[in-house]
Amino acid sequence: MAVGVFDSGLGGLTVHQAIAARLPDLPLVYLGDNANAPYGVRTADDIFHLTCRGVERLWAEGCDLVILACNTASAAALRRIQETWLPEDKRVLGVFVPMIEALTERRWGDNSPPREVAVKHVALFATPATVASRAFQRELAFRAVGVDVEAQPCAGIVDAIELGDEILAEALVTSHVESLLRRMPHPQAAILGCTHYPLMEAAFQRALGENVTVYSQAGLVAESLADYLRRRPEFLGEGRESKYLTTGDPVRVSGKATQFMRRPIRFEAA
Repeated sequence: MAVGVFDSGLGGLTVHQAIAARLPDLPLVYLGDNANAPYGVRTADDIFHLTCRGVERLWAEGCDLVILACNTASAAALRRIQETWLPEDKRVLGVFVPMIEALTERRWGDNSPPREVAVKHVALFATPATVASRAFQRELAFRAVGVDVEAQPCAGIVDAIELGDEILAEALVTSHVESLLRRMPHPQAAILGCTHYPLMEAAFQRALGENVTVYSQAGLVAESLADYLRRRPEFLGEGRESKYLTTGDPVRVSGKATQFMRRPIRFEAA
């Protein structure tokens, strides 16, 4: 009954942790493609092929359903995966839609036509590749009309977080927020469109001000997955063992993951 969680690196561990807290009896297999990270600077074709390879590895672990806990992969590869590559007995889900459902106050799985929503001005903070894909705006257009989205590519934040340099990460957050606010002075909501960014949520909130609602992904994705599995239990795979896998050096990745999440995490070679 295992579910797979895929990311290009360590950011997806925030989603993994939220899923484990929400569904403590569900075995989870995490795969970080650390050998090929970061994805944010790669081409869409490259991201697609790397993501497919990672998903296939998780299928081999008995995970019929895989969460792409990576905004770049969700933005650049998910639609192509679902439309051209995915077998009927498997599912691959991304991390954008749960946030958009929360933003537009629509229930998970509500496929009614797009409609007017209360929030009209939205700030999006994400990696350059995610911003360039315009995937968030595309998915939002399926559910809401009349929403202005101002996107800010946030170079450097992920690297600073993974290096454990909180001072640099916070300075970069402040700089990127200030840059966006020059173009959209009064956002009503802000989307943290990278799975690393929950670790800097307080810094984003301080820089944006208390009147801006900040949406972070991990908890929303976990709740959406719980709802999906209630409705589609046939996609609980045959896997029974929780584990952490990496395409990189397991010792090095384990050390970085332990520092990143501030608890012991042991990776195995994928």
